[in-house]
Amino acid sequence: MGIFERYLSIWVALCIGVGVLLGNVFPHPFAVIASLEWAHVNLVVAVLIWVMIYPMMVQIDFRAVKEVGRKPKGLILTLVINWLIKPFTMAALGWLFFRVVFVDLVDPQSASEYIAGMILLGVAPCTAMVFVWSQLTRGDPNYTLVQVSVNDLIMVVAFAPITAFLLGVSDITVPWETLLLSVVLYVVLPLAAGIWTRHRLEGRDSDTGAQLGTFLRTLKPWSVIGLLGTVVLLFGFQAQTILAQPQTIVLIAIPLLIQTYGIFAIGYGGARLLRLPHNVAAPACLIGTSNFFELAVAVAISLFGLHSGAALATVVGVLVEVPVMLSLVYMINRTQHWFGEA
Repeated sequence: MGIFERYLSIWVALCIGVGVLLGNVFPHPFAVIASLEWAHVNLVVAVLIWVMIYPMMVQIDFRAVKEVGRKPKGLILTLVINWLIKPFTMAALGWLFFRVVFVDLVDPQSASEYIAGMILLGVAPCTAMVFVWSQLTRGDPNYTLVQVSVNDLIMVVAFAPITAFLLGVSDITVPWETLLLSVVLYVVLPLAAGIWTRHRLEGRDSDTGAQLGTFLRTLKPWSVIGLLGTVVLLFGFQAQTILAQPQTIVLIAIPLLIQTYGIFAIGYGGARLLRLPHNVAAPACLIGTSNFFELAVAVAISLFGLHSGAALATVVGVLVEVPVMLSLVYMINRTQHWFGEA
């Protein structure tokens, strides 16, 4: 692990502080950046998210999907959690807290947007950081790759319909054109670019593994810049709201924490019942617990705007996820003896 992954919580926290500070001291530049939109997509944020996602997509070898049959139980567990449980529990928790528990603390419009942001997080299973979590728990890297590959294939076709359904249930108008554009922009195109790049690298005569490794090491700093730059911008855009209503961050974080630990408990319990080996159980649970927050943030901005409650909720998801996932990694490593070996 590099210094970025090892101290990810610290870097994200620092960027959050920098974003809030700059957004309040220099609001005009952030307003200018916020105005750079095309079809409701902010161009600067789009570039940064592409810089983040592209290296992750290059790592994915979709030929690994043919290995699915070797360990089907772990993959089935992941898919059930990701697509049949997690989106709906997230929507239910959002509704419960912002329509019932916090009804006197948040106005109805803001509540709807917070619920929408939570839904977007729930419908976007982890694509990138799961490689880090898997490594930290000594998960099977090939199996993790299969999980990510299959989830990305499903996400291309399932993200938009499930999101639209859940947003509709929450009485939120869904602009289908913008939602589909976001999926194409942040999933389909980066995925295609990653596949094309990998194909080009593998088509050369020299050692493919060495070439790919060198290429990814070259891209890695830019991926870091993209992530940290996105965090600074997002919290800069939301700076005045955050300082004016700091309690909002806490209110959003509460159901997100319950969702994350709850989904992990379901996945970990299911892995024990299925008697999965530890190196399969660990990534199977973590990929369902973690979120593809880059996509969730991008779609929230596209659908509801840079300064919306939905965008703020997805940004809070970034804040909550890293320390929570590190705590789950610690728990998995401490309970390794609960599972057998492969």
